[in-house]
Amino acid sequence: MKLNLFYASTPMPALRLFAGPAAARHIQLNGLRPQDIGAIPGAAGGPKGLILGPLDRFLFGQWLPRSQQPVALIGASIGAWRMATACLNDPQAALERLERDYIAQHFKLPHGQKRPTPHQVSGQFAESLQVFYGGRIEEVLQHPRYRLHIVTSRGRLLLSRDGAWRTPLGYLGAYVSNAMTRKALGSWLERVVFSATENNEPAALPFGTHDFRTRQVALRANNFMDALQASCSIPFVLRPVPTIVGAPPGPYWDGGITDYHLHLQYQPSAASPIVLYPHFQKAVVPGWLDKAWKRRHRASAALDNMLVLAPDPSWVQGLPGARLPDRGDFTRYAHDLPGRMKVWSAATSAARQLADEFAEWLERPDLSRLEPL
Repeated sequence: MKLNLFYASTPMPALRLFAGPAAARHIQLNGLRPQDIGAIPGAAGGPKGLILGPLDRFLFGQWLPRSQQPVALIGASIGAWRMATACLNDPQAALERLERDYIAQHFKLPHGQKRPTPHQVSGQFAESLQVFYGGRIEEVLQHPRYRLHIVTSRGRLLLSRDGAWRTPLGYLGAYVSNAMTRKALGSWLERVVFSATENNEPAALPFGTHDFRTRQVALRANNFMDALQASCSIPFVLRPVPTIVGAPPGPYWDGGITDYHLHLQYQPSAASPIVLYPHFQKAVVPGWLDKAWKRRHRASAALDNMLVLAPDPSWVQGLPGARLPDRGDFTRYAHDLPGRMKVWSAATSAARQLADEFAEWLERPDLSRLEPL
């Protein structure tokens, strides 16, 4: 893969590689081969995930097809949407469509209204999922190599029902509990993982669950749409999914609340030991409510086998607005869809450099570029 001529006048490197100690040792001895990859996480983060589109298309459309091993794909929120799309036939074309559709999504607002209602967003999102995956769910669930795991957050205690006063008070309780210890968050919200099946049973989770209250449910055609919608249902922006077939009762919210960047107890196989993580930053933050607690952003032994591919913050300064696309753009450009589409399209076009640089690094690995995670 050649670097695009577009970048001839901007030689600043875009990509940084951060490796856990076990991943670094493996790469130093063997380089990085597609057969080394055992799991790929996809983080929550809304429009920030757009910056990873070119990397996704290279990985799933060109590089991973050179190998044959099973790969676990774990996703929360937009990460779940990306990972589910990677399971479709012709993933490169499907991921291109995902990028186009995400950039073009628009919520009509009455004059003077800055944001759509949660009911409006949920309804429109459900329709878009039906258009995108309608008639193609079995492609995702029966992929010959990829095992999809969609992460959601199920409400408990006050959050066991959605309500005008219950939900704000419940999330206040969750915030206070999480501030004391992350495990205490499990009293308010539990991780529920919807997993594609093998032999009619949920595929084995590629991570341990002793870190946080967890349930696993079989991902099937009759609950796929609801599970994916739930994983993307940001509190107060979308309504929770009130019930999901085959899953415990209760409202289901965005998987990023419990697992924002999927800082999980990964258990890769000896044959395919690398957790390859296209991410929009170095830090792998455990839960959405942990964003304020910087001490929880540090890597742990759970990430020893992880290789993070992330944009260099200095390179990000050259993007429109000197930042990645973010959810606030929906408000900034509430009545200017062409303006938002232009800014996001410019960012995704620039992000091709990330894929180009990774492809070149794979051909000629420069171990000096591996930084500690």
